[in-house]
Amino acid sequence: MKRAYAVNDSDKTPHTRSYPGLNSQEPMASDKAQPCELDQEKYDADDNVKIICLGDSAVGKSKLMERFLMDGFRPQQLSTYALTLYKHTATVDGKTVLVDFWDTAGQERFQSMHASYYHKAHACIMVFDVQRKVTYKNLSTWYTELREFRPEIPCIVVANKIDADIKVTQKSFNFARKFSLPLYFVSAADGTNVVKLFNDAIRLAVSYKHNSRDFMDEVLQELENFDLEQKEEEVPDQVQRGNIESPSPS
Repeated sequence: MKRAYAVNDSDKTPHTRSYPGLNSQEPMASDKAQPCELDQEKYDADDNVKIICLGDSAVGKSKLMERFLMDGFRPQQLSTYALTLYKHTATVDGKTVLVDFWDTAGQERFQSMHASYYHKAHACIMVFDVQRKVTYKNLSTWYTELREFRPEIPCIVVANKIDADIKVTQKSFNFARKFSLPLYFVSAADGTNVVKLFNDAIRLAVSYKHNSRDFMDEVLQELENFDLEQKEEEVPDQVQRGNIESPSPS
């Protein structure tokens, strides 16, 4: 049984939901009766990566992740929070990788995401609905914003809902070709190419993290190193001031 963690951006309190298998006829079981496999896998993980999803509202971003992570398609809205975080463990080249999938959970309605959404992302899945041309046209806006915060991370373009018209797979979509981005034709409803999409995204994220030459990554790393150095320098000063100001015992 997989778990999805929906995080409220205002208080960072995790909310857990459990989903039965695709063919299960039983009601949802209590988590108390299930072993916490995720924590053990996280403890043993060799690496961790962050993958973000972008695209207009109702293009199927959440449904795609649900199809992949929970092995089932449930036509309902998962969350009204500012962010939905899905935890997943994968195996890449024999090593366990902890994957954080970040979903917009409604923020995309404002046509812009908070900068923290992009922070330290290692790959992006950008989705449009093949039945709604406006969602395809808006890819340019999402891609421009992505490159403002993450100039070099791998990005996959996803044409979703092909089950409605399989002939759409024969059409040419210039956006992906223009920016040399891989294009996947998928369906959250029947599962077409969903597993391949996410497995490939995970591999790209791991590869990017290990071989990154992204300028923004270097800047963030320098800032982190600077903060650590500042903290190390402040500690002796505080101790010294404490020794000076403290009266000696009589």
